[in-house]
Amino acid sequence: MSDAERSDSPDLSAEADARRAEQLESWERAAAVWGEHADDVRAFGMPVSEWLIDRLELQPGQELLELAAGPGDSGFLAAELLQPGGTLITSDAAEAMLDVARGRAAAMEIENVRFQRLELEWIDLPTASVDAILCRWAIMLILDPEAAARETRRVLRPGGRIAVAVWDAADRNPWASIPMRALMKYGHVPPPDPNQPGMFALAAPGRLAELLEDAGFGDVTVEAVDIARTAPSIAAYIEESLEMSSAFAQAMSGLSEAEREAVEAEIATLAEPFTAADGSVRYPGRSLVAVATG
Repeated sequence: MSDAERSDSPDLSAEADARRAEQLESWERAAAVWGEHADDVRAFGMPVSEWLIDRLELQPGQELLELAAGPGDSGFLAAELLQPGGTLITSDAAEAMLDVARGRAAAMEIENVRFQRLELEWIDLPTASVDAILCRWAIMLILDPEAAARETRRVLRPGGRIAVAVWDAADRNPWASIPMRALMKYGHVPPPDPNQPGMFALAAPGRLAELLEDAGFGDVTVEAVDIARTAPSIAAYIEESLEMSSAFAQAMSGLSEAEREAVEAEIATLAEPFTAADGSVRYPGRSLVAVATG
């Protein structure tokens, strides 16, 4: 990327770089577990992926960029719509995640895909080089979502479309917020800083639309998609949360056995409204989804 193209780059201070490096290391470590749970994540997120892909209005011969693809499921669902002659670029900042995605693409026999390590805040692609962009549940996690939005606008061809998903507020997503609420009750973690990156950082009404409009996108439409997170039991839900959430796992790892038991009991209490007679759990969830044109 040229100096001119990087003139609006995100904060490159030593502190910011250290936080980015820590985030990247966390995702590199998590890749194997995300690979193990990839099919479950795909099923869980299917309503959101389908909304995003449908709104992109993809055509044969186009080039689609999926950012922060992780195991790659959303982009893989769209790959066949680009045939014949089109290409899916599956990208992620974590090389280990790309390795997982490569294996899954091979197993699915998806051939019109190439893999590239890319970061959201500075996308190492030429200006106006892709026809469509897909990004599910990532932009709210980075230090500078404004820089990421500007970069997506830069690499998107004029008239191209972008589809983005973020999470709605914590109270709309008890499946994600309950473990940390239980930890906060006993003072094991502080309340989240609303000004810092995080799962719900773009949940405020109008925030996602504002982000895209400020980056230069037009015809911005934001909607909500309801989903459900299920588990056969509270114990299974806690175990999966420990595997998939590094923040929850790190906090729990520093507790005594008695403290862990108290947190797990509180999780069960908070989950009671979503727990069936047979012990299975069905949590509601809600994602905010947006489509815009370049």
